[in-house]
Amino acid sequence: MDLFRRFLKDESGATAIEYGLMAALIGVAIILVVKSLATNLSGTFDKVASNLS
Repeated sequence: MDLFRRFLKDESGATAIEYGLMAALIGVAIILVVKSLATNLSGTFDKVASNLS
């Protein structure tokens, strides 16, 4: 019974899951920002190339 009570009070697994979720959300945010920058940069280079020719 004591083992079961310690298991219910143990929150280390919950902490690991929270860190995993935070890392995943940060990863998604980074991917979205990089995609947005790539699109804007591509448009800028297209404008420069068209003005040079």
